[in-house]
Amino acid sequence: MTMRLDYNRIAPAGAKALGGVYGYVLQSKLPATLINLVYLRVSQINNCAYCLDMHTRELLKSGQKIEKLTLVQAWAEAGNLFDERERAALAWAETVTRVADTGIPDHSYEAARAVFDERELVDLTIAVSVMNAYNRMAISFRNTPQAAISVAA
Repeated sequence: MTMRLDYNRIAPAGAKALGGVYGYVLQSKLPATLINLVYLRVSQINNCAYCLDMHTRELLKSGQKIEKLTLVQAWAEAGNLFDERERAALAWAETVTRVADTGIPDHSYEAARAVFDERELVDLTIAVSVMNAYNRMAISFRNTPQAAISVAA
């Protein structure tokens, strides 16, 4: 895969603005592991190799077990491997990412609100939204995943 263009270089102010949202999410009171699991799931749904590679590496560095990461895509069938907040966050991430199909039904909202307070749910939705934006940028302009760069070297 060849990168089409470097959007960070071409539109640095736009990339910085997007990075500001990413930074906002990191400073929220949502745990970093939860955020990265959500980023991984959103990237799976969108088939974004660049972001899948990045967030898998981040989760592994933070001590997450490979067994858990391999089941993120099937989290609903993974028993107690994912805690209540992780399951709620992953369910919310899926319905928000697929908004054109889901319309975010009331039962999805109510399930998320049962686990997250208002601020957390807003921050979680911002996290899902920014990852969807990053996925679209990386896919559109063919960002090369670190794993592919390592193989080519």
